[in-house]
Amino acid sequence: MVPGVVRVSTNVSELSGLGLLTWVYPPGLVDRVVAACGCAEQRKRLLPARLVVYFVLGLALFSPAPYLEVMRHLVEGLRGQGLLGSWHVPAKSSLFRARQRLGSEPLRVLFAATAQPMATEATPGAFWRGLRLLAVDGTCWDVTGTEANEAAFGRPGSGRGSGRSAFPQVRMAALVEVGSHAVLDAELAGCRTGEVTLVGRLPRSLGPGQLVLADREFLGVPLWRAFTATGADLLWRVPANRVLPVAKRFRDGSWLSQIRAGNGPARDEPVVVRVLAYQLKGRVSEGAADGYRLVTTLLDARRYPARQLAALYRERWEVESVFAEIKTHQRGARVVLSSKTPDGVRQQVWAHLLVHHALRELMLRTAATRGLDPDRVSFTETLRSARRSVTVTPGSFSPDLLVRALVMLEQDLLERLLPVRRLRSQPRVVKRKMSNYRLKRPEYHVWPQPTRTGTQAILITRPQPAGP
Repeated sequence: MVPGVVRVSTNVSELSGLGLLTWVYPPGLVDRVVAACGCAEQRKRLLPARLVVYFVLGLALFSPAPYLEVMRHLVEGLRGQGLLGSWHVPAKSSLFRARQRLGSEPLRVLFAATAQPMATEATPGAFWRGLRLLAVDGTCWDVTGTEANEAAFGRPGSGRGSGRSAFPQVRMAALVEVGSHAVLDAELAGCRTGEVTLVGRLPRSLGPGQLVLADREFLGVPLWRAFTATGADLLWRVPANRVLPVAKRFRDGSWLSQIRAGNGPARDEPVVVRVLAYQLKGRVSEGAADGYRLVTTLLDARRYPARQLAALYRERWEVESVFAEIKTHQRGARVVLSSKTPDGVRQQVWAHLLVHHALRELMLRTAATRGLDPDRVSFTETLRSARRSVTVTPGSFSPDLLVRALVMLEQDLLERLLPVRRLRSQPRVVKRKMSNYRLKRPEYHVWPQPTRTGTQAILITRPQPAGP
């Protein structure tokens, strides 16, 4: 055996050569997380816990490919090297039971252990005046409409048909690093839980030296205090109906004001904020005819000019790009999470966040080699390259081989750089044709099935004789 080379055994239990996945989530780390969660196998299995973790990550990476196809991708490198031995791809039912044994907790813990800020002060767009730029927002995932999922997550209401949506939904709130698009923390709950409640659990991942951007729905004294208690600074949009009296004016047009809680003891303890109001020249946005207002904890008008803060707020939209990367490009447009159990759904969501984190780490590393903005690296090209890296990676590797494989990935991405972002704006509208078919109601779930073949079921009708 060549010194320094790890050889994958013929029973695949030590599967460890999976390209990008094993670079970001090395086997040793996966094993420690599995053991810490009490999910390590007690006996030798065809599908050990480590392999199942990588299989679940593979389901997210190759989404929406089916179980057996994903497993074939994972072991393709071993097959090419003749290292599969007597091991065979298990039946779909075995893979399903292996996912159930693993559960969602190891994926959640693995995400918590690895989801750290990636950008440095040299990363374009990641810092502003020494503050790391972060953003918070929420989104929902459609999940399979089983009774268990509906009971755990609920269905949102709908203005059409039966008055409820087609699928149950999981609500997710996320804390995102603007410059790298890395998701640093996330909270999951049913759609009955509001975004404000979920975002209120994210300050645990904040600290001094950070500037958090947020939309107007999150502005409230309790949440504001929870975020500022971490030492982080805030720049949040203000609802149109919020009254912000002028306490002191600054030369740049901003002013000091106070925000108060609507009720409770906190009503008598106002929070001092700095307010800036602005409009966009040459256009009137829908719903913003009177302009925009922001509030911030950055009270020094000389050090943090109002015009620069207003221009900075547009970076909040990067979190929407992150959700599009995960839900549209990585998961697949309008793809419904396939798990029939709530724990399986959570497992899928954490897997998607882990895969997105790995992709973004590769993109940031690639951009840094040329001193480029990470926006120049294509997310879809990175996704395709990562899929190839998993499929073609051989069953043995050395540190040198891993480095060479990563360099090749970076070279592929640098050959397909995106142009510098142009100035652009789009209305927030949807053009979607309503279906001509009737709404699928509960009675349609049990539909009469045919008992005859096509020719047996056909009854030829003869023309009726013409009347007198």
